[in-house]
This record gives sequence, C-alpha cells and structure tokens, in this order.
Amino acid sequence: MPDTPTPTPSEPHHAGHRQRLRARFQKSKGNDLADYELIELLLFAAMPRRDVKPIAKALLKRFASFAGVLNADSAELQKTNGIGEVAAVSLLAVRQAAVRLLQDDVMNQPVLGNWQSLMDYCRVSMGHNKTEQFRVLFLNRKNILIADELQQEGTIDHTPVYPREVIKRALDLSASALILVHNHPSGDPTPSQADIEMTRELQGAGEKLGISLHDHVVVSKSGNSSFKTLGLL
Repeated sequence: MPDTPTPTPSEPHHAGHRQRLRARFQKSKGNDLADYELIELLLFAAMPRRDVKPIAKALLKRFASFAGVLNADSAELQKTNGIGEVAAVSLLAVRQAAVRLLQDDVMNQPVLGNWQSLMDYCRVSMGHNKTEQFRVLFLNRKNILIADELQQEGTIDHTPVYPREVIKRALDLSASALILVHNHPSGDPTPSQADIEMTRELQGAGEKLGISLHDHVVVSKSGNSSFKTLGLL
C-alpha cells in the first residue's frame, strides 16, 4: 500500500488525519474505529475544512453514546458547537439508512419466523422517539408482512388510536392479521391500562371480521414488551 501523503503547507493540519482514518476504515471496514472516529467520518463531507475530532467527541459527551447521537433530532444536534444544518442532516441520514436496511429485512417476509429482526426494526425506528407513535403491521394469510404503516403520532405520553380506522385499513389491504406497535418515550415499555383497553377493543372489532391480532408490542430505548408474552392477548 502506498505511503500516506504528507499534507502540504497549504492543506489544513488535520488533512493527514483524515487520510489515515479513511485508510483504517478501508482496512478494517470500520471494526477497529472508536465511536468518535466513526462520527468523524460521517462529518467529513459536511465539514470539509474543519478539524471534526473535537466536535465528534463533544457530540458523544452530550448524547452519551453513538446511538444517542444518531437518535437526536436536528435541533438538539445543532446545540453542539460546530454542528450546523448540513452536518445535522448528514447524521440524521445515517439513522434513516439504518432504519431502511432493517425494514428491507422484514418486508414481504414471514413474520413469525423472523420475529427478532422485526423487533430490531421496530426498536430502531421508534424506540428513541421523543413522542408516541402507533404503527400497524399488516399480514396476509401466510403471515407475510405486506404493509407497515404509521397510523398516529401523539404527545410525549399519549397517542389517540381509533380501532375502526385500523380495521378499515386492514380490509382495504385484504390483511388477515395485525401486529400493533407503539413506543413509550419514558423508556418504560410496560403497557398502560389505556394500552390494554384499546388493544382489547381493537381485537374484538377485528374478530368480528375475521382479522386476527397476533400481538401488540411496546418498544422503548430500554427494551420492549409483548402483550402475548405477558398473557394480555
């Protein structure tokens, strides 16, 4: 491998560091990089003339972890000195890319044999959200996931859910079964009494029309809980 070029006097002092970091990434596919170094790589294109190492370390300090950085919203990221809109969008785009990779692993696949991948997708896409979201996963007669739709978005601790609308959408899609998923921004995935009552109402409405409710999963940044596993379904 050719020697790493030495920066010329006209280049910024950190140019050689960038070249070395890129070379290390190519050699190890990123496996030997510290979290702050991977964040540096993500910031290179957005901040071509700045030394991003102190900015990457400041992000990790503010958000406590690599996942915390990628799950922060744009306004939160821009509170870190040196991070503007372009850099924030670069970081947010990486998170969205991860969500789509996980989604590709579960769409049009049998759900019951691919459960862990489905839970990974739900937790990454919703577990760190600051407000509640309610998703419905629609399955066909072979339990293949045919649609994944965000039905409602609410406040920090409440999302209005209308069972009639969920069942109507299932009929529109010719779905035979449902899996409900929502998040708890508090970090505690324990179902609330309101969650339980809404789930039973929706289950009853679906049964009248031959639509099964396989599970209702509550996700959070600390884990997830399953109504079926808890004996609530």
